[in-house]
Amino acid sequence: AVQADPDAAPDAGDAPILWTPSAERAEASEMARFMRWLSDTGRGDFPDYDALWRWSVEDAEGFWPALAAFFDLRFSSPPTRALGSDAMPGADWFPGATLNYTDQLFRWAEEDPDKTAIRWRRETARGTLARAEFAARAGALSRRLSAFGVTQGDRVVAILPNGPESLIAFAAAASLGAIWSLCSPDMGKAAVVDRFRQIEPKILIAANGYVHNGRRIDRGPFVAEVRQALPTLEKTLCARLLERAPALPDSEDFDAATAPDGQGAPPTVQVPFQAPLWVVYSSGTTGNPKPIVHSHGGILLEAMKFTLHADLKEDDVFQWLTASGWIMWNTQLVALLKGCTLTIFDGAPNNPDMGEVWRFAGETCVTYFGAGAAYFTACIKDGVKPTQVADLSAIRSISATGSPLPPEAYDWIYAHVASDCWLAPISGGTDLAGAFVGGCPLLPVRAGEMQCRWLGMAVEAWDEQGNRLDDAVGELVCTRPSPAMPLYFWGDEDGSRLHESYFDTYPGVWRHGDWIRIAPSGGSVIYGRSDATINRRGLRLGSSEIYRAVENLEEVVDSLVVDLEFLGKESFMPLFVALREGLTLDDPLRDAIKTAIRDAVSARFLPDDIVQIAEVPRTLSGKKLEVPVKKLLLGGDPERVVNRDSMSNPTSFDAFIAYAKARYGA
Repeated sequence: AVQADPDAAPDAGDAPILWTPSAERAEASEMARFMRWLSDTGRGDFPDYDALWRWSVEDAEGFWPALAAFFDLRFSSPPTRALGSDAMPGADWFPGATLNYTDQLFRWAEEDPDKTAIRWRRETARGTLARAEFAARAGALSRRLSAFGVTQGDRVVAILPNGPESLIAFAAAASLGAIWSLCSPDMGKAAVVDRFRQIEPKILIAANGYVHNGRRIDRGPFVAEVRQALPTLEKTLCARLLERAPALPDSEDFDAATAPDGQGAPPTVQVPFQAPLWVVYSSGTTGNPKPIVHSHGGILLEAMKFTLHADLKEDDVFQWLTASGWIMWNTQLVALLKGCTLTIFDGAPNNPDMGEVWRFAGETCVTYFGAGAAYFTACIKDGVKPTQVADLSAIRSISATGSPLPPEAYDWIYAHVASDCWLAPISGGTDLAGAFVGGCPLLPVRAGEMQCRWLGMAVEAWDEQGNRLDDAVGELVCTRPSPAMPLYFWGDEDGSRLHESYFDTYPGVWRHGDWIRIAPSGGSVIYGRSDATINRRGLRLGSSEIYRAVENLEEVVDSLVVDLEFLGKESFMPLFVALREGLTLDDPLRDAIKTAIRDAVSARFLPDDIVQIAEVPRTLSGKKLEVPVKKLLLGGDPERVVNRDSMSNPTSFDAFIAYAKARYGA
C-alpha cells in the first residue's frame, strides 16, 4: 500500500498564497460570468467555485448542456439528453446531436472579418492572418480536398511545423468530417510511420523542410520514405517552407490549394457529436504509439471549458510555446474558438538566446503565455530575467504543463516575468486533450499548487485498494466520465488496449498514472508518474520531489532518477545529473547533492549512485524518459525499451546503455 513517510511527505495543508485576484478581476472573469448566467437562467446558485465544481461532477445532465448553451454552440440537430450511458469506458455523450467543430472557428470570421486571427514568427519569416483570410484559405483547401474525393471518416495527415499551414489544413479537413492527424517535421521516419500507418491515411500534407537554430533542414528525402511506407495515400500536398529547396515530387502546391477562391469559409459537414475529429498519439517511447481518437463534440466542449478556466476573452492575445508534435498544438485552437488572437513562435527558443521567446511575446502584446514547465526551468538555469529583455506589461496570465512546475519557478515568474499576474499551471494529457486540474480565476495562487479540479472532472487521489485519500499522495483517478475522454484507440477492435491503459487497476474508474495530492483548499500537486515512483523500503515518493532538490543547485542543469526494484533484493536508486558546461562531478558536488536531498526530501531517499551524463533523455514534448531508463537498467533490451525516433535527443540514451553494461556486464 502507499505509505506516507513523515520525513519525506510534502507539507500537509495548504501552501503559502503568492497572489490573489482583486475583487474587480474576479468579478470580471469568464468563470464569474458563467456563474451569474447559471443563476439568471435558473440553473443554480453557487456561492463559490467548490460548490460549482461539485455540481458539475454530480449532475452531468445539468452541467454539460449548460456549458453548451452558455457558449451558444451550434448544434444542427439537438441532443436528446447529455449522457445516454455513463459507462466508463463507453460513455454515450449527447445522443442525437449533430454539429461540426469548425463551425465555432469560422463564426468569428462573420463577426469581425478583419481582426487578426493568427500572428506567427519563424526564424526566416513572420506574418499575420486575419479571421476572414483564415476562413477563406481553409475553405479553398476544403473544396480542393473534396475534389480529391475526401469525405467524412477519411484520414488527412500532415507533417508540418507549428504555424498557419497546419491550422488551415486541420480546419479544412475537419470541416469535411475527415479525421485529422499531425506529426512534427523534426520527428524520425519510424516515429511518423508508426503513427500514420496505423490509421491508413488518404491525403498527406507535408513541408519540404524547415529552419531550426539557423540550420536549413531539407525533409524531401524523409517525406519520400514516409510516403513509400504509407500505401493508402492517394494525394500529397507540399508546403514549400524551405526556400530554394525543391518541392516534393508528385505533389500539389499547398499555397495554390489554399489560395482564396472567392467562396469564403467552407460549408461544414454535420456529423454526430461523437464522430472522430482527430487522432493523437501517446509518446511511443516504449512501444507502438497508441492512436487516441477524440470526438468533434467532446473536444469542442473541453475547449470551451478551457476558456472558462483560462479566463480567455475575445480581446486576449494567446501564446503557448509548443511544437506540432505535442498536444499543446491542439490546445492552441482554444484561442481561435474563443475569437482571441493566437501568436505562434516556431523556432529554437535559444536562438540567439533564451530571451528570444520573451521578446516575441512582448512585441505581440501577449496577454496569456503558456509553455512547458521545462522551458521555465531552463530559463531559470540560464539566468534569464525576461523583464530586462522585453516589455511584458501586457501579460496578465501565465500557465505551464508537461511536468510539475516547482515552487521555485513560481517565485521566478513573479520576480522576473510579471509581479501581478495570475499563474495557473495545468495537468492533464494527450489522453483527453485537456486538463484534470489547473487554474480558476476566482481563487488564490499557492506556491507549487494547481488551484482546483476542473469543472466536470471528478478527480480524486486513491490508494491501491481504491480508498480516497485526503491531503495525501495517491493515484490520480477520475471517477466519472468526461466527453473529452478517448472514444477508442484506432484499431483496438475489442477495446482491450484502451481498458489496459486506463481501467485495469480500478474497474470503471480512470487511472491516469500520476501521483496527486488534493490539498484542503481544493488545490492539488502532481508528483510525477506513478509508474516511475521511488519506493524505498515501502515508502513512496514522486520523482519530482528529488528533481526539485537537486536542480536547485547551481551546478546541476538537469537530472533523472529511477528506483530499480529487484525481486528478493534491496532496491537500487541511481541519480543521473547533467552539469553546467565545463563542470565535472567530484566528491564535494556529490556531497552537496546528497545534502540537498537530505534537507529538502529525506535521508531515506539518498541515491545509491550519482552519475554524470551529458543530457537527460526526453520525449519530443520534453518529458523525461524515466520508464524506458528504468526498464533498460532492469535488464530490458536497449532496442526494445525505447523508440529513439520518438525522442528529442536520441543519442542521450547511449550513456544509459553504457552504464548498464558497466554495472551489469550486459
